[in-house]
Amino acid sequence: MTVSLPEGGISGHAQSDDALVEASVQSRALHHVLVAERGAGMPDRLRHLAAHDLPGIAVVGGGTMGAGIAFALLSAGCSVTVLEADDEGASRAEANLAKLVEVGLGRGFLTSGSVEALRSRLTVTTDYSRASGCGLAIEAAFESMDVKRQVLLALEAALPRDAVLATNTSYLDIDTMAEVLDDPARLVGLHFFAPAHIMKLLEIVQGRKSSDAAVALGFALAGRLRKVPVLAGVCDGFIGNRILARYREAADTLLMDGSTPWDIDEAMVDFGYRMGPYEAQDLSGLDIAHANRRRQDATRDRNRRYIPIADRMVAEGRFGRKAAVGWYRYPGGGGKVIDPLVEDLVREEAYFAKVTRRTFTADDIRHRLLLAMINEAAEILFEGIAASASDIDLVTIHGYGFPRWRGGLMHYAETLGAEEILAALHELAKEDPVVWRPSRMIVDCVGRGVTFAEWRRREAVPSLAPAGQSAPFSGSPGAL
Repeated sequence: MTVSLPEGGISGHAQSDDALVEASVQSRALHHVLVAERGAGMPDRLRHLAAHDLPGIAVVGGGTMGAGIAFALLSAGCSVTVLEADDEGASRAEANLAKLVEVGLGRGFLTSGSVEALRSRLTVTTDYSRASGCGLAIEAAFESMDVKRQVLLALEAALPRDAVLATNTSYLDIDTMAEVLDDPARLVGLHFFAPAHIMKLLEIVQGRKSSDAAVALGFALAGRLRKVPVLAGVCDGFIGNRILARYREAADTLLMDGSTPWDIDEAMVDFGYRMGPYEAQDLSGLDIAHANRRRQDATRDRNRRYIPIADRMVAEGRFGRKAAVGWYRYPGGGGKVIDPLVEDLVREEAYFAKVTRRTFTADDIRHRLLLAMINEAAEILFEGIAASASDIDLVTIHGYGFPRWRGGLMHYAETLGAEEILAALHELAKEDPVVWRPSRMIVDCVGRGVTFAEWRRREAVPSLAPAGQSAPFSGSPGAL
């Protein structure tokens, strides 16, 4: 086959060279992810504590998340006791599990024989004493500190003293949660991602007093479920949801200042995401993020700009796909359709806020959203909430849809370079010095001349240190 060069000849070679360079960049990124995945697993310091056999496992709550966790455990051969508050909840849990079994049969993942074996390992009950033989309990109750504390107290009373208690909280402070327990060392965070029987990421959250044995059991469970485990310290949102909160905050600012949900989504899909932040929020439900914002009201930094557009969306019943209307419309429960009423709503809110809207290109959108996430991730590393840049790469790929072929958020940041990122953050800080204040880690990388992957704290990292040492806590999205 012959290749015809365009007029001038050399430009054709340049385009070919560019394609080769891009292929090489992607190849290195994919290799980086593969190495990171192979390295994810039980830390060496915990290997002597690894359990040979996982104990019977209790799951508190049979809603969408709890049922997904229970189904994942059952599919891995574990014996599971699902605990509910009342008979109505137990019936709902059984129905949710039956739907997952039905889907598994329809897709050929399960056979009638495997379904019978699965059901033989399942108990659904309101009686906590029936979980008395379990060595691990995972609470997947409503995202409320009071509710979760009550559940943990009930589990503490029902399970053996050496049983590990785990919370599936997405945001809440597990150190505060552990304070109600006689032995707070029993508590560890096991943050599954929805749908729990499909998503590969498992954030294992080590509290200030979490025992090594509890953390080791979390890693053993991840291995049994064939999930990618990442160790996280305690802060609001841990690793993934803290980065997500900053991503959404930056997107909402673009929305207020001149863009639209569909332009923002399209820019991020063009970057490599399967869907942008607004379509993704329609899928998860706008009411979920709204509830989390209300939880943060008392501790929110009053110097930080707050965008109320999503609050108004919820007030008008725009909850997303489940309501057939959110940032987009979903007529008949089908695919998304642009809703011009949303653009009218955004413009009205900008008028109320006395914002003069301006135009943002797709490159502008990507520039700001990626910098926002990189800056937040860097500060997470600086605080010791994550142990390494590659751990953040795994979280962003397996939990949040960052394109695998770009190597994860921090690997992508390496391709930009710390000096370029710092200069860009300084430029954006002229607009808003609070949200765009450069991470201390990025400043340190530039000052020391090291890459993000090479960077290590000069002192011990407190949040992932052995149990008993204090861990930092960050209370607001993007708090630097």
